[in-house]
Amino acid sequence: MATSTHLCFCPPISVSSCKVVKANFLTPKTSQSRRISTKIRCNTDLLGDFGARDPFPAELESQFGNKVLGNSDTEHKILIPTASALSLSQQECTTISPDQTPLSDFEARQLLFKVVGWKLAREAEVLKLQCTWKLRDYECGVELINRIGKVLEGTGHLPTLHQLEQSNQVHAELWTASIGGLSINDFIVAAKIDQIKTSDLVPRKRVWA
Repeated sequence: MATSTHLCFCPPISVSSCKVVKANFLTPKTSQSRRISTKIRCNTDLLGDFGARDPFPAELESQFGNKVLGNSDTEHKILIPTASALSLSQQECTTISPDQTPLSDFEARQLLFKVVGWKLAREAEVLKLQCTWKLRDYECGVELINRIGKVLEGTGHLPTLHQLEQSNQVHAELWTASIGGLSINDFIVAAKIDQIKTSDLVPRKRVWA
């Protein structure tokens, strides 16, 4: 014979009074049903008073009030995130020593996730970072090159830019020639280029009714 369990609860406990509340549980039906009554006592003294409290003597002796946020005598410091915590586009290019080892394929592929539209290419045993833009026309290609030059001005690390046989395409290559491969500077520059607005230079999408 199938059995069923029923749970019967009284109204919610009121913390404003010290009433005795009964919670009734009905056990599964057997040959004879049995009702169990459980008493829950609410002690409002455990909750304490709501609102502010007076400070303890030990707290007054420690002069904790002079150390909290908002006190005029408190020294507040703004922590500047380390370079590793900043996005690549916010970092600055650093001087690369000729003795420095180029980034490995694995390291370069990990950094590739941080830039958009770029790919890795190996030419004459040199790993490079490449990107190609398809624009509306020749004038838009010239404008993109000018924008890239303006954004990267003062970085000391510029990409090789040239227009392809199709006059509406611009191709960029990045690598650090002094070490014969890629460095972190190449990815920093690529990330800065990614921030350039190009929506007004690319071909307009046709919208069909």
